[in-house]
Amino acid sequence: MAIGGVLFDIDGVLVTSWTPIPGAAEALAVLADHQIARSYLTNTTTRTRRQIAAALCDAGMDVRPDEVITAAALTADYVRANYPDAHCLLVNNGQITDDMPGIDIVDSEAFDGAGFEAPDVILLGGAGPEYSHRTLSRVYEWMAQGVPVVAMHRSTAWTTTEGLRIDTGMYLIGMEETSGRKATGVGKPAPAGFLASAARLGVDPDEMYMVGDDLNNDVLAAQVVGMTGVLVRTGKFRQDTLDRWAADEFAMQPNHVIDSVAALPELLGL
Repeated sequence: MAIGGVLFDIDGVLVTSWTPIPGAAEALAVLADHQIARSYLTNTTTRTRRQIAAALCDAGMDVRPDEVITAAALTADYVRANYPDAHCLLVNNGQITDDMPGIDIVDSEAFDGAGFEAPDVILLGGAGPEYSHRTLSRVYEWMAQGVPVVAMHRSTAWTTTEGLRIDTGMYLIGMEETSGRKATGVGKPAPAGFLASAARLGVDPDEMYMVGDDLNNDVLAAQVVGMTGVLVRTGKFRQDTLDRWAADEFAMQPNHVIDSVAALPELLGL
């Protein structure tokens, strides 16, 4: 297959808690030497595109802000297209409004609960201390009343150097089940981010490789839109998950499985 470009997940593939995974910088350098276009699609919502690129550069990887596509940027595009002029409540761990220009946002830290009018749209970013009992209770109440909820992603967990941390998807499962209403997911595994990444590079999805540590949200989701999926055994990868999936003869399987991103150049024949 012609290599039109390579799309990377970041956390768990290139870095863990922003500490570089061994061989990641070298793998990116090989792709750059062969003039293979690269893009980075992340559900990370604690940093902006500029901050993410800077952190990767500090880790020895040559990444530009315009190469990074964040769930926040995709969410802003979605809100502008579907809820123009909406007054939005943002619940997120991290200051990311620079990636959401033109969106009328009230941060959850600024709302005091009592007497706060229902927003037009609720935006859920990454989980953290902002996901307090009071805030989640109000979000659930408004959701049950029909206020649309847009989730930047539906990830249930992420990996840190101190272990797993639960994420937004874990809360959504309960709120959706009990309210009978569905939130709209924008980031991975929704197709929009994968297609936007291919469009940014100017290549067809079937000429793209997607490298991720999440079997469903990264790899299989990318394969659904035509990309070649590469699962790495780092980050949130769990062998038992892959084994259970492989046991289902009717389930889509990852195109490739490698030990880490360090093995990508060899896989690509570089």
